[in-house]
Amino acid sequence: MENQGSPFDFNEFSALDLKTLLLKILSYWKWFVASLVVAFFVTRYINAYQQRIYSLESLITVKDEQNPIFSSSTNIAFNWGGTSDQVETIKTILQSRTHNEKVVQEMQFYIDYLQEGKYRMEDIYGQIPFKIVIDTTQYQLINTLIKLEFNSDNSVKVSVDYEDDLNKKLVNYTNLNKQVYTVSDAKFSKEFTFGTIHTDFISFNLYVFDKVQYNKPYYIKFKDFNATVGHYRKLKVSTAKKGTSLIKLELIGSNKERLEDYLNTTVKVLEKDQIEEKIRYAVKTKFYIDTLFNAMAGNLKTIERDLGDFKQKQNIYNLSAEGSAIFEDALQLDTRSNHFQDRLDYFQNLESYIKSYEVFDINSVPVPAVVKMEDQKIAQSVGVLVTKSKLRENLLQTVTPDYPPLKQLNTEIKLERSALLENISTLKNETQSSLSKIKKRLKTNQYKLKKLPQKEQKLLSFERKYAITEQNYNYLKQKSYEAGTAIASNVSDIKVIDTAKDTGQLPFKPNTTFNTLIGFLLALVLPLIYILIKEFFNNKIHTVEEIENQYKIPILGVIGTKTEKSNLVVFDYPKSALSESYRALRSNVQFMLKRDNKSHIMLVTSSISGEGKTLTSINLASVFSLSGKKTILVGVDLRKPKLAEDFGLDNKLGLVHYLIKQKQPEELIQHTKYDNLDVLLSGPVPPNPSELLLSDMTANLMEYLRENYDYIILDAPPIGAVSDAQELFQYSDTILFLVRQGHTEKGLLKMIETKYKRKEVTNVSYVLNDFTFSKRHGYGYGYGSYGYGYYEKKKESFFKRIFNRKS
Repeated sequence: MENQGSPFDFNEFSALDLKTLLLKILSYWKWFVASLVVAFFVTRYINAYQQRIYSLESLITVKDEQNPIFSSSTNIAFNWGGTSDQVETIKTILQSRTHNEKVVQEMQFYIDYLQEGKYRMEDIYGQIPFKIVIDTTQYQLINTLIKLEFNSDNSVKVSVDYEDDLNKKLVNYTNLNKQVYTVSDAKFSKEFTFGTIHTDFISFNLYVFDKVQYNKPYYIKFKDFNATVGHYRKLKVSTAKKGTSLIKLELIGSNKERLEDYLNTTVKVLEKDQIEEKIRYAVKTKFYIDTLFNAMAGNLKTIERDLGDFKQKQNIYNLSAEGSAIFEDALQLDTRSNHFQDRLDYFQNLESYIKSYEVFDINSVPVPAVVKMEDQKIAQSVGVLVTKSKLRENLLQTVTPDYPPLKQLNTEIKLERSALLENISTLKNETQSSLSKIKKRLKTNQYKLKKLPQKEQKLLSFERKYAITEQNYNYLKQKSYEAGTAIASNVSDIKVIDTAKDTGQLPFKPNTTFNTLIGFLLALVLPLIYILIKEFFNNKIHTVEEIENQYKIPILGVIGTKTEKSNLVVFDYPKSALSESYRALRSNVQFMLKRDNKSHIMLVTSSISGEGKTLTSINLASVFSLSGKKTILVGVDLRKPKLAEDFGLDNKLGLVHYLIKQKQPEELIQHTKYDNLDVLLSGPVPPNPSELLLSDMTANLMEYLRENYDYIILDAPPIGAVSDAQELFQYSDTILFLVRQGHTEKGLLKMIETKYKRKEVTNVSYVLNDFTFSKRHGYGYGYGSYGYGYYEKKKESFFKRIFNRKS
């Protein structure tokens, strides 16, 4: 089944050539210009209205700076901290609540410094000529603008507009406690001299260090501390290069100076915390060593005094050769015994700590101050536990216990803990075995000692205690010095490669180039889409090309738009373009008619009413009469007669009276004031017009008219509404089917097209009526172009003529 003429026929566009489509689009050039102008102002407003957002970066590296106190040349201890997950730990710390609380508190970034801008309150941090230092012991009004108007007499007017909310929140930035403050008046205003500004709801010191603006007020606003910290926790922390310890910090905001200060301060606070963490452990170590050292110094003095008194009383000052040998052997055994005993005690303390605590803190792990750890697995395991424990604590601040990486971390801590306990147990057994062997040798040495004289035995015992105590004293003295050196020379693991700096970075929001591009693109695309949709769903006929490309019936002529008041255009406006189009139509009709016929009947119809049938019938009859041919115009539209009005005649008598056999044609035909032109009106509207036209009287009338007139013009009703016109096809030599530009729907031509294809009617032609030349609808055929008609172009504006000339 064919869908020709359907308004939704997708083949319609394929039938139009590219040139026609482009011309249609170009005909809407005013739309595109208007759209571009609107887009220009809209994008300009958006680009100006949107707040400028900047991005600043800082680059640091995490380098494992081993504490000198834990170097391989010392015997004090090892670094419990470890660095296996140092990069991830630092990244987590930088985004943690605790760390950002320290930075916000130090910078007092819960205070906003503002000034009225064109579109909003602008952050002027870094450009203000004064500084606010709050009294941390007092409560401050939060989330409300405080207006500061400076005067030339070193005073400032403080104003607050509470609006409709008279219950305001106050906060103490030291303990973060809040309370509600109820104001008695909706507005507050008071003048203060520079310095301390104190009211019931604010308390701070105002320091002016530069020239202030007297004609433009400043604003400050105290913000919620936790909300401010939450904002800065959005700091983006990432590894600058995979597989390295380089960390990139990125922060976005509307004030570059604020971003710069925050990034640099957050790194400084991190460095300070890292150093303090190492110093705390070293101080704890030194304190423990100094405690032992002081006790050992006291013991050494006591033993030295007792040894001197014994030698003087017993008059014995030196050991014998045999006693010296026993002394040397006993001293070595005592040294080793003490070493193993200290080591065993430390292992027991460490084992007890690991079994007792779930969270491992570097400041809580027992310090092996006088033990040299030969087994580095202990150091590594404890370091891993401490690092992973810290990482877990940092993660717990930001994630839930069900977070998969946190679960994995808990599993790793559990496995590492089990392995460490097993390792400690093994070392304890080994140490206990070594200690037992030393004790057996000490018993042998003791047996030899008993063979010496009594005085020499006591002297050897004093010498032995003194030597061991002196040895420990010197050892602890060296360790105390090393610990003090480590504290003094401690360094952070954080190294700054690039500090955050305002180097003239442009804002990344709004992207003015992108916004402008999108605006102009939409300015072109949206009208284009609208035009294409409009044209696609436009089911009206506009051009000759549409008729030729989509329909089989040929087009006979084109008639322009009527601008004249009278319908008798040919008589009243003989030199008009519309009159010429009717003359051109007359020539085309004459060309189609058989020249051997004495008279010719032409039927004028259309698909629906309002397409110009009567107007065309009148003026076509007029041009034939002007050519000297005897012409009659017959109103066969018995339902809506219109001819009488145009000719100023009475429609009381007409064709109906002939069809009902009341009158003869010569009685009904009326002569007009124009030569060679008669009119047969339709008469009153009958109840059965179709049946009347089907009678034999119609055939008799046509025969009568052929005998008396050269041209008979039938003004018929539309075939889309009634069947009257179709009954008259059999009498017509040619049928003119009116198609009105922009009015006739494409689907309405389906009926006449079907009849034409079935050869039920062959002598039919289209006439495009009410045609106005427009590039929007392509080119129509005019006078001198295929002879389709003569019409007047629509008058174009000056700018459009310029545009067309350039094109």
